[in-house]
Amino acid sequence: MDLKLNGRRAIITGGSGGLGLATADILVAEGATVILTDLDEDAVTKAAKKLGVDGIAADLSTTPGAEELYKKTGDVDILIHAAGVTGAKGDPLEMKDEDWDEAHQIDFMSAVRMARLYGPAMIEKGWGRMVFVTSENAAQPYPDESVYNVAKVGIASFAKSVSMQHAGKGLLANCVAPAFIKTPMTDGMMEKLAKERGISVDEAVEVFLAEERPYLALKRRGEVEEVAPVIALLASERASFVVGANWRVDGGAVGTISL
Repeated sequence: MDLKLNGRRAIITGGSGGLGLATADILVAEGATVILTDLDEDAVTKAAKKLGVDGIAADLSTTPGAEELYKKTGDVDILIHAAGVTGAKGDPLEMKDEDWDEAHQIDFMSAVRMARLYGPAMIEKGWGRMVFVTSENAAQPYPDESVYNVAKVGIASFAKSVSMQHAGKGLLANCVAPAFIKTPMTDGMMEKLAKERGISVDEAVEVFLAEERPYLALKRRGEVEEVAPVIALLASERASFVVGANWRVDGGAVGTISL
C-alpha cells in the first residue's frame, strides 16, 4: 500500500530504540525524509547511519532541550513520539515526588513540548500528523507501574485534546498503544525478573505472562515490526479519517473492548 508519504518530513523521538527505528525504516521506504532524535548521542548517530538519515541527540525532558532540537530541525509534517521510560515501580503510595516527576517530565511533558513546537507549522500549512506511543497501561493500569500509567493516560488525553482543537485545520493527532513488545525496555524488565527468580530470560517471559499479563491472548512478546506499520499508517495520508484515537496493538493484553 502506498501511504502517500513521498516528500513528507518526519521526526521520530526515541529514534534509536527498536520501535522508533522500525517505524523510521517504513517511512524512509515510503519516501519520507526522517530525522531521528534520542538522548544518547552515540546510539542515535548509529541508528541514523544505519538508515541513512539524520540523527540528533536531544534531552526532551526539559523545555530548553526540546527548543534546541527544534532550532536544529525546523518544521516537519509528521511527529512520532516514541520516547519514554517505565520509571519507578512499586506501591503507588510509596512513590516519591521525584518518581512522579521523572515520569511526568520524560514521558508526558516531552510529548507536550514536541507538539507545542512542531504543531503550529502543521496547522499553518493545513496538513500534519502526530502519533504518540502510549501503552496498554493507559487502558489497563497496573498497580506497580503507577507513575508510568499516569503519564501514558495523560498523553492519550492530551492527544485527544489536540485532535479536538485542531483536526479541522488539518492536524490529526492519534496514539498507538503497544503491550509487552520486545524492545530494550522490556528486555531490561525480563533480565531483572530473571535475576530475581534465578531463571532464564525466556522463563522470565513465561512467568511474566502468566502472573502479570493473563489476558495477553497470543502468549508472547510482540515484535516492533508488528507495531511500526500501525504507527506509519496513522502518520500517513491513508489515515485521513482517523483522529483522536488510541489504537491498541497489544496481543489481547487489555481485557476489555473499546466502544
